[in-house]
Amino acid sequence: MSQRLLREKRALITGGSGGIGRVVASHFLAHGAMVCIVGRDSERLSSALNDLNAGRAGRAIGLRCDVGDRTSVKRAVKQANRRLGGLDILVNCAGIQEPIGKFVDNDIAAWEHNLRVNLFGSVYCCNAVLPIFLDRGGGGIINFSGGGATSSRANFSAYATSKAAIVRFTEVLAEELLGTKIRVNAIAPGAVNTEMLDQILAAGPRAGKKEIAEARKRAATGGASADLAAELVVFLASNRSKGLSGKLISAPWDPWKTWDRVAIRQIMSESKYNLRRIS
Repeated sequence: MSQRLLREKRALITGGSGGIGRVVASHFLAHGAMVCIVGRDSERLSSALNDLNAGRAGRAIGLRCDVGDRTSVKRAVKQANRRLGGLDILVNCAGIQEPIGKFVDNDIAAWEHNLRVNLFGSVYCCNAVLPIFLDRGGGGIINFSGGGATSSRANFSAYATSKAAIVRFTEVLAEELLGTKIRVNAIAPGAVNTEMLDQILAAGPRAGKKEIAEARKRAATGGASADLAAELVVFLASNRSKGLSGKLISAPWDPWKTWDRVAIRQIMSESKYNLRRIS
C-alpha cells in the first residue's frame, strides 16, 4: 500500500464479520488503521479475525454485539473504545434484508426487526459513539444506505424504508454537527453479491420478476465490487474527503475518485447528493 490513508486511526465496523463489512475491515487494515469488528455470531467473528490478522499482529479485534439491542451496542462501544485506546471512525455496515414479499403479506414482527437492525442499529451506534467523538474533537461516521433509498422497491418495503431513513438521518446528523469536526456520510455500495443475493433467489416469486431477473444476472456476472465500496468508505474516513458531510454517494456510479478540495466545496454548495424532490 503506497499511501496509507488511515494510519493509526481506530475504527469500529459493524457487520464486520461478513459481507461488505469484512472487506471494509480488510481495506482499513491495509491503510494502517486498527479495527474492531462487531457481529452476533462468535464463529464468524473468529473466522474473520483469523483472516484479518494474518501478518498484521492483532490489529483487528472482535466483539459480539447485536446492533438491534441498545444495551449491547453501548457495551460494545465502551469496550472497543477501551481496547483500541479511543475511536476515530464508525462504519455502520450491519444490515438485513427480510422480509421479502408484498407488504400486505409481511410478518410485521419481521418488518419491525428489519428497522431495528438497519435503522436503529445505526442510530444506537451513532448515539453511543458521538460523545466520544465530541470529547476528542472530531471523528467520522459512514452509514450504509442501499436499494430502495432513492426510488421505489416493491416487495422490499422494510429494507427500502430503513435505507431511505438512513439517508435522511445522515443528513440531519451532519447538519447538527456542523462546526464540530465530525463528518457523517452515507454510501450506496451497489448491488454487491452477498448473502442477500441468495435470499432474493430463494424468495422466488415473493421477490418479484424484476428482482429475480436482476439477481440471476448478478449471480452470473458477479455483481458490483465490494472492494470498490470499501475504497469509498476509506475515502470518506480519510482526510482526502475533508469538508464533505451529509451526502449520499454511490460507490459504482458517482465520480468520487476524482474529487479534490475544489470539487468537495462545490458539492457542499449543492443538493445533488441529497435526498430531495425534483420538480
